[in-house]
Amino acid sequence: MRWKTRQCRSVQSIIGATDSVCGGRVCAGRAGALISPSVYAAPPAPNREAGILRRMLLSASPLPGWPDVQPLDPATLAGAAGVLLPHDGGPVADLRDQPQRWALLTDVTAALRRGVPVLGWGTGAALLGRALGARVHGAAGAERAALPRGASPHAWRGDVPLHWTQGRAVAWADPELPERVRTEFLAALPGWADRTPGSPLEEVGGLPALEAVVTEFYARARRDPLLGPVFEAHVQDWPAHLARVTAFWATMLGGRDLTRWRGNLNAAHAGLGVRGEHLQAWLALWSATAHDLLPPPAADLLTRRAGAMGARLGPRRH
Repeated sequence: MRWKTRQCRSVQSIIGATDSVCGGRVCAGRAGALISPSVYAAPPAPNREAGILRRMLLSASPLPGWPDVQPLDPATLAGAAGVLLPHDGGPVADLRDQPQRWALLTDVTAALRRGVPVLGWGTGAALLGRALGARVHGAAGAERAALPRGASPHAWRGDVPLHWTQGRAVAWADPELPERVRTEFLAALPGWADRTPGSPLEEVGGLPALEAVVTEFYARARRDPLLGPVFEAHVQDWPAHLARVTAFWATMLGGRDLTRWRGNLNAAHAGLGVRGEHLQAWLALWSATAHDLLPPPAADLLTRRAGAMGARLGPRRH
């Protein structure tokens, strides 16, 4: 990010006072440098997940006039171009008895963790600051966040940061968002297209990829001369068994909003009469199936997790 600066003649530095000004303009920094922004955008980065630019924006409130804005939904967060947090006058510091507000704060934190760009203004900027660990102060409906640790301030109003950024988080403290901030945020999105998976389940390709591996693994296992007889003797309802195993793996990989597996790994495998050779065959077949169906990093992840489970089960049981 590039910013042009020049010297101001005077700066007010009292919280709650009028804007720090240089001939009526908002100043940047307590030393009095005037901010004249250019653009946020860095050179375009590769999209590690899909190789294409995401275009959908998610918003916590309706925003007529913005391109392709959809309601903020955790299920579509990984595929979003960015998240918008407009001023809505809602609470920020005190969220007791505010389950919807807590949920929104959780979604903002998840977006930041994934590397999804977030733009907040007014109380949306305060909520963004809180998600980054900043102290929130001010009256209800007009709360503002202190500068988060590691953030870069670009304009101040007294001792209150009016405009700041931290990575892909962009905040404007006033309720009205300037057109230039909106324009520059949208222009920056092509350079912010890559994402960090939100969970190991996302790293392997999500639930559809996991279901494919589980289904193919058991199709192969039933044909295996060592493993096949064990499964045929103890599994009567194969669709239910596949659903349970998929739920188990989804739970172990940190999946959200899925049917949770709540059993005990050792208890589930007790009494099957399997030995160390069964365990080794299971691990080898699982690894081969994963590597046949998934990219190497995802297959390696599933193989490592299976190895850790095998170590828990011990050398004589599966």
